[in-house]
Amino acid sequence: MSQKIIFQSVTGMHDILPEDYFFFKKIEKQVEEIALFYGFERIETPILEFAELFFHTVGQSSDIVQKEMFLLKTKGDDLLALRPEGTAPVVRAYFQHSMQNLLQPVKLWYFGPFFRYEKPQLGRYRQFWQFGFEILGEKSPALDAQIIQIFFDLFSSLKIKNLVLKINSIGDKCCRPYYKKALVSYLKSRVHLLCPDCKRRIKENPLRVLDCKEEKCQQVISSAPQILDYLCENCKAHFKLVLEYLEELGLPYFLDPKLVRGLDYYTKTVFEIFQEGKEEIGALAGGGRYDGLGKILAKKELPAVGGAGGVERIVSLLREKTSFEEKKPKVFLAQLGEKARKKALKLFEEFRKAKILVRESVGKDSLKAQLRHAERLGVKYVLILGEREVLEGTIILKDMSSGQQTKIKLEKIISEIKKRLKNN
Repeated sequence: MSQKIIFQSVTGMHDILPEDYFFFKKIEKQVEEIALFYGFERIETPILEFAELFFHTVGQSSDIVQKEMFLLKTKGDDLLALRPEGTAPVVRAYFQHSMQNLLQPVKLWYFGPFFRYEKPQLGRYRQFWQFGFEILGEKSPALDAQIIQIFFDLFSSLKIKNLVLKINSIGDKCCRPYYKKALVSYLKSRVHLLCPDCKRRIKENPLRVLDCKEEKCQQVISSAPQILDYLCENCKAHFKLVLEYLEELGLPYFLDPKLVRGLDYYTKTVFEIFQEGKEEIGALAGGGRYDGLGKILAKKELPAVGGAGGVERIVSLLREKTSFEEKKPKVFLAQLGEKARKKALKLFEEFRKAKILVRESVGKDSLKAQLRHAERLGVKYVLILGEREVLEGTIILKDMSSGQQTKIKLEKIISEIKKRLKNN
């Protein structure tokens, strides 16, 4: 009878097991390379922030603030929140550390865990990992296109294909109020057809109705007024240039007039990137422009644009087509006897310096047990070092596929393994 497990991970918070951590590091490495090329510098903000930061920036009526924030009070009665998203903390850090005095724009990137109390499902966790790119201090629509290009470059480097870019403009404080008025008028006449959440959103944040996934709400939304028809000249010109830049870059896009983002600070351009046929896991990346966030946080103008990618969602795609076996060792070093163990420890370090991934089991004395370990690892070659081989200055190389054994001079074993691995 199996022993009952008493403790398990908290609902919606998952362990990153070795086979997944391989992909996490793969993504982080590619993000870092792309960031370096485009001139982004890394920033890490605290996991805990004052809750007011998100109340003021994300929006009091947003689902994040109303339903999804992890809040806690300190002994000094400060109300803190586990960060639910990355942009507001980055902008807070920008002003706190006087980055406005640096050469503009300031380009920052991050990679870390975030927290939202939402129903766990495919592609959604209560603790999830994101990476993000933020460009602070310039209003050019070329930067909107560059942020999108960065995500396409990243996904290309990870060999993720068949991407779908959905894009829209949600205007700004000049034109959005006119659209909201028209949308509310339309929705009120059909309020009886909406879900309870959307009935509440009509009063608090009508644009969020457009993002509802309920089927009955989708039917109402399909005939709703489109925000593109209400854009002011400034927003219209900005969005036109963004689309022209995307066309110049050769990035195909799908104009989605119903696309909004779940955070209140967005203005003008908003976008999401999916893999075709995998929409059920959600957007792989999303973002947009947030020119009003600086005004909210520091009463200062700060044109800015950025985006974030969901690590777990990307991992789920990589896991389908990339084998964890790629990073598994192809060589196992076995030893028999105390002299051989000492020699094996030294030889293992030589393999490390040569950057050849080798496994060993120096704690075991039995050669049979070590070979069984090697078989379980699925290595291509086993190196066997016994007392006689130490005296002779040799080592036995066993091909696990053919069973063939060859005695090789100890000083030549690294070059021999390199040659064989290259040929394979």
